[in-house]
Order: sequence, then C-alpha cells, then structure tokens
Amino acid sequence: MNFKPEQLAATQQANLEAFQGLSTKAYEGFEKMIELNMAASKALLGDSFAHAQAVLAAKDPKEFLDLQASLVQPLAEKTVAYGRHVQAIGTDTGSDLSKAFESKVAEAQTTFTKAMENLTKNAPAGSEAAVAAFKNALSTSQNAMETAQKAVKQAMTTAESNFTAATEQAVKAAGKVAQK
Repeated sequence: MNFKPEQLAATQQANLEAFQGLSTKAYEGFEKMIELNMAASKALLGDSFAHAQAVLAAKDPKEFLDLQASLVQPLAEKTVAYGRHVQAIGTDTGSDLSKAFESKVAEAQTTFTKAMENLTKNAPAGSEAAVAAFKNALSTSQNAMETAQKAVKQAMTTAESNFTAATEQAVKAAGKVAQK
C-alpha cells in the first residue's frame, strides 16, 4: 500500500467540508428554535395584555370567571402547537445530521474495506488464517454498527410516536377542562 500525501490532503479537505456542512445544519436548527421562541414570546406577551385588559373590563364576577376559564383552551392549544414546532425542528435537524453522518460512515467503511483488501492481498504466505480471522472481525464490527444505527432510528421513531400521543392527550384534557 503506497502512502500518497495528496490522498491525505484530499481526505482532510473532505472531512473539513463535511464538518462544515454538519455545523451549518446544526446552526440552522438552532436559528429555527430562536425564531420560534421569539415568535412564541411575542404572541404570549400580546395575549397576556389582551387578557388582562379584558379581565379589568369585566363588569361582574361571572364575566370575570368566564374570562379566566376561556383562557385555558387557547393556552393549551398554543402550548401543543409550540411543542409540535419544537418536535418538527428537532426531527428535521436530527434527520439531516443523521443522513450526513450515515453517509460519512458508509464512505469510511468503504475506504477502510478497500484498504484492508489491499493489505490482505499483499499478506505474506502462511498468514491465511490470520487474514480470515481479521476479515471475520471486520465483518462482525460492521454488522454491529448497522444494528446500532437501526436501533437508534427505531428509538427516535418510538420517541416521536410517544410525543405525538402525549400531545393529543394533553389537547383532549385541556378541552375537557375548558368545557367545565
């Protein structure tokens, strides 16, 4: 196997570009979260002042209590909508990062496999058993990595499903409280 400085430089450049891409994706997710939080804060502030003005204008205790009760349902719906936005941002950002990571892992595995094949072709005579054991270990480690990636994807899918179910239950509960 011949070492070529150009290959090392090209690999380093590709890794730097991949890191830049991942950093950009993560930062975009962070920006989306900031924008969402700013919009939510602004809306909450406006809603709070509007509600306070309505409460101050209440003419009797029944109107006051009705105003207080009417606050629960919209607040619950907005909280659920906020949670869904957070989930969407997290899911999108995580998906982008996961795809990029998987691509780099697949590329690295391919490069490593080619290097090992090249190395085993040039192995000295009599080392066939060691080479076979090494190839078996390499195959086992690649299978383990694939299994781990599948498990992570499944866990993310399960977490997303659980979040959606909890959100729906919260909306139903808030609706029941508002009706009382």
